Amino acid sequence: MKVASIQLEIKDSESKEQRIGRATDLVDRAAQDADLILLPEVWATGYFNFDKYKEEAEPLDGEFVRFFAAKAKQHGVYLFAGSFIEVKDGNYYNTSILFDRQGMLVGTYQKTHLFRYGSKEGELLTRGDGAKVFDTEFGKVGLTTCYDLRFPELYRQQVDLGAQMFLVTSAWPHQRLEHWKLFNATRALENQSFLISCNCVGTTNNVLLGGHSSIVDPWGITLATAGEQETIVKSEIDPSEVQRIRDVFPSLKHRVI
Repeated sequence: MKVASIQLEIKDSESKEQRIGRATDLVDRAAQDADLILLPEVWATGYFNFDKYKEEAEPLDGEFVRFFAAKAKQHGVYLFAGSFIEVKDGNYYNTSILFDRQGMLVGTYQKTHLFRYGSKEGELLTRGDGAKVFDTEFGKVGLTTCYDLRFPELYRQQVDLGAQMFLVTSAWPHQRLEHWKLFNATRALENQSFLISCNCVGTTNNVLLGGHSSIVDPWGITLATAGEQETIVKSEIDPSEVQRIRDVFPSLKHRVI
């Protein structure tokens, strides 16, 4: 399968509509040679633009979700459209969305670990209820978001639910870039799973974003990664490698706790 992770630049000078337009152009380009496309975290609003969260929030059946469902169907690709601020029953969530080739919503994930260090996310949003894994033609896929990478138990729970691949949407700051690189490789290696991440670049609300979106194999080897500019990271992977590696080196079966 061919994977494309769209490392989008966040520009505070742009409106939500302008960002969606620019991201759409990149999705159209990536779809020419991809089975699965990823977008980053709260990219349409800009993760650190907390004053816009409630103003730009939408329900799950709103325009944002409908638009990217149509994009997935138009191109016949799986589309992990990153996350957006969802409003539901008076609460607000950092919700990521995955569509199949027919534009059907395969699954949603509301961010479990809300970031509080130099962030208002924990004040404004409600946390999700934990690990989520969904069936796709590529196998079982777990969805996580940014700060979740620091919590290995969430990924192990997803493996226990059958996950063979992790999709990570993010707005990880440049200040802790080395942590990002380490966690991308470690979460893949310790769970013998593919990990595909999509981070932002640019500066939003005076926070420099880290980029380095990556595609990592079950040995923890980075197959493809970006730098710190807007780009599309591509790689071809074989999902059957997960089971082969788990059979050859069955560390997950050797767990005692």
